[in-house]
Amino acid sequence: MDNREEPGAAAEVDAGTGSGSASPDSDDEAGASGQSEMDFLRNLFSRTLGLGSEKPEKVLDELTLEGMSKFLLSEKCKKVVCMVGAGISTAAGIPDFRSPSTGLYANLQQYNLPYPEAIFEISYFKKHPEPFFALARELYPGQFKPTVCHYFIRLLKEKGLLLRCYTQNIDTLERVAGLGEEDLVEAHGTFFTSHCTSSWCRKSYSLDWMKEKIFSSLIPKCEKCQSVVKPDIVFFGENLPSRFFSLMQSDFCNVDLLIIMGTSLQVQPFASLIGRVPTNTPRLLINKEKTGESDPLMSLMGFGCGMDFDSEKAYRDVAWLGDCDEGCLALAELLGWKKELEELVREEHAAIDAKSGQAVGDGTGARSAPAKEGKQPRSPKKKCEED
Repeated sequence: MDNREEPGAAAEVDAGTGSGSASPDSDDEAGASGQSEMDFLRNLFSRTLGLGSEKPEKVLDELTLEGMSKFLLSEKCKKVVCMVGAGISTAAGIPDFRSPSTGLYANLQQYNLPYPEAIFEISYFKKHPEPFFALARELYPGQFKPTVCHYFIRLLKEKGLLLRCYTQNIDTLERVAGLGEEDLVEAHGTFFTSHCTSSWCRKSYSLDWMKEKIFSSLIPKCEKCQSVVKPDIVFFGENLPSRFFSLMQSDFCNVDLLIIMGTSLQVQPFASLIGRVPTNTPRLLINKEKTGESDPLMSLMGFGCGMDFDSEKAYRDVAWLGDCDEGCLALAELLGWKKELEELVREEHAAIDAKSGQAVGDGTGARSAPAKEGKQPRSPKKKCEED
């Protein structure tokens, strides 16, 4: 979902503080520690505000989609992380959240909410769960097919390039497209599982159980304690999954290419992930508009750590503007993967139609070939740099 927020989340900066000893013999150590902190802060200000004369290392032949494709095919690119939002699912018929006339928030009048975001606020849900479950019937997973974007990420996996896909979406289309639990960080939760909202119960329920309740127009109630059962999506006022925090540390220190698709990068802490990659890691944005650009104040707070597409100092960020599916097809063509991607989409959509009894023609069946032999896993890890 392109809309979760963590009001209490704050970026933590490890400034390399000393041990805290206050003995007279530690004056020299304290001085060294203080100098280390000053150096850290000086470097942080320099990187954030663009001060200093050092030019960043050139990492792309050219700041274009073609330059990105050459890098992706090179031996320098072994591990790719994707960050995706609601924009990659709009072609499946699922509305995004912020588009002025077609977005979800612009079309919630029928639910008589005090304000649009209330439908995803945990405090409002506990008192008035009816609007959320009515909306869930319209958007419930299983009614939509993955898009070209989803299958492009699947191809990255098959070619041994995908390190992880971090998604804001709750529609489970990444799973339908063939990504496994290990491939995914569902930053804003998922419909795939549900739990009782009672803190002392927390009984778990399956996707099929929740689906039956929702499409019977019933408010799902716990079979054990009769409290409301909620899908495991992250509402405003709830913590993000622990998997998000545990994996981002290693993933974003050890990534060769970051691909960002279909997200406004307006919601924290998800948006701050773009600033966690090493300074020599290229970042590709495929989106309807530019987003995530530098804001010195937010960068100092650890949020955003902005993209630089157009300045004289731009050296690694590329923006392809337009429909996300078209962007993935354009990139796939440059990579020599377009025919393979289009065939994958046809096969998988035919299999989904056949399974639901809507197959056209003979139906091709699910793609079952094993993952292709991709590039060998990278051996030395990159040193994670503060960005």
